[in-house]
Amino acid sequence: MTKAEKNQEAPKLRFMDHYRIMWPFVKPYLFRAIFAVLLCVPIGALDSVVALALKPYMDIVLVDKSDQSPAYIPLLIVAFTVVQGALTYMATYMNAWVGSKITMDVKRALFKKLLVMEPAYYDAHNSGFIIQRFATDSDIACAGLIENVRLFTSRIFSSLSLIAVLFYNSWQLSIIAMVVLLFALLPLAQVRRMIKDTIFKTVIENAGILTNYEETNHGNKTIASYNMQKQAYVMFDQAMTRLFKLAIKMTQKTAWMTPMLHVIVSIGVGAVIGYGSYLIVQGQITSGNFVSFITALIMLYNPIKNIGKNVSALQVSFLAIERIADILSLQPAIVNKPNAKELKNKHKSIEFKNVNFEYVPDTPVLKNINLKVKGGTTTALVGNSGGGKSTVVSLIPRFYDVKDGSVEIDGVDIRDYSLESLRNNIAVVFQDNFLFSGTIRDNILMGKPDASEEEINRALEMAYLKDFVDEQENGLDTDIGERGSLLSGGQRQRLAIARAFVKNAPIVILDEATSALDNKSEAVVQKAINNLMKDRTVFVIAHRLSTVQNADEIVVINDGEIIERGKHEDLLKIKNGAYLSLYNAQFKSA
Repeated sequence: MTKAEKNQEAPKLRFMDHYRIMWPFVKPYLFRAIFAVLLCVPIGALDSVVALALKPYMDIVLVDKSDQSPAYIPLLIVAFTVVQGALTYMATYMNAWVGSKITMDVKRALFKKLLVMEPAYYDAHNSGFIIQRFATDSDIACAGLIENVRLFTSRIFSSLSLIAVLFYNSWQLSIIAMVVLLFALLPLAQVRRMIKDTIFKTVIENAGILTNYEETNHGNKTIASYNMQKQAYVMFDQAMTRLFKLAIKMTQKTAWMTPMLHVIVSIGVGAVIGYGSYLIVQGQITSGNFVSFITALIMLYNPIKNIGKNVSALQVSFLAIERIADILSLQPAIVNKPNAKELKNKHKSIEFKNVNFEYVPDTPVLKNINLKVKGGTTTALVGNSGGGKSTVVSLIPRFYDVKDGSVEIDGVDIRDYSLESLRNNIAVVFQDNFLFSGTIRDNILMGKPDASEEEINRALEMAYLKDFVDEQENGLDTDIGERGSLLSGGQRQRLAIARAFVKNAPIVILDEATSALDNKSEAVVQKAINNLMKDRTVFVIAHRLSTVQNADEIVVINDGEIIERGKHEDLLKIKNGAYLSLYNAQFKSA
């Protein structure tokens, strides 16, 4: 895990804090959960019936050779087994129902948490981490815990009933059995401590592998064009090797328990047989007592021999619960202030006052930015790559908050406005706009969910996308594929512009909106952008100076500082100026 990732982690919680956070998810289903657990009580207790029934059967039939055979005993055993089977089905069904409900609620809460995390959180964590921590952990935690709670409850009451049978038949042999049982269970208390670190590392590696799949899916053309199959496979293979080593380490830390328990149990059985034979000879117990005792002991010890695996699985679930609680306890860095103001649909100015910003502590990205933009005007940001242009406009919708200084709308710090009202007033068109799986209509309505057909058609016309939509058999209901894969680059940009149009926000941010397009596509998209810019406050980031020459003001930002500002004609007059150098570099061949 990188330093940035660690900085994004939740604060350390105490042991009980994790379960306090998870309690609201269990509470709505508590009655059903308790009922499911209670069903396990007779399931476990009925295990003792067979062992208990063997004493009279052995003493009467096999020892006394009586012809008054208790025929009801075999029937009783079958009847109890049928009851036990029915209860097991009911418990399994109820546990599955409760477990699935809790899992769904946890996933909903985690997804809701994911939606409110600021972009910095996504910057610090890869897609594999997100999928692992926000999706996979909930399955591991809830499904594994519910199943193991059912199993342990059944085994606890099975053990208690079998122990009662042991003492009923012989208290002397029972003491031997209990001492052996104690020695068998003691090592299980150390399981959590031994596996916690290995499980954490396994989670990280699994997240990395999920990222490999994600990157291969979205980067398949790059992999093919650069013949990167071998490199990609090597990276994946190395991750799998690390995961294999962790799995072996996990096995080394837990696999010894099962054979060790087998040895301890065999010692217990041997001791009981040896001492039990002596007690029979001395007449202190009958053969029926002894057979009943041995049967109960074997039924008690058999689950114990394999309980190590269940304890490990239970600890994995507990650790997943703790990771979920850590995520749910995260607080977004960018939130509304108490009694936040509502930003109205009109504004007179946007101003940056002494703004400083950094993504990584002690690594400045913006340095003392001062900029005032009049409402209804267009401001272009140009400069060297990585100079901070995109960062400047990212501060306006509060994708990030400033370190020092303020960004103000009409003299009010944007941190004093509610996030919803602030972002409702801003439309952003990126260089690589994200389109969602679904139809053209679905993606446009994301700008305004209640938009009318007239508003949608108007947006399509202004984005020069109407003819394309009319040509499609399904029109607005045409599927665009994952991330708009069935559209061309120009069509994707125009659909994003249509989405911004229907939002009808007074502030528009255009972040390299045409830089990835060919000349023909750029010309059409630029027309759409010109329509979008009318009567709005616009911030334009562009490398191609031809697209920003008519801006009301051009601001040159290099290395996080404003070094020049003015109209196109005025900036060209600055001798040896930064803007002039950019202009000459692009148009010297003209």
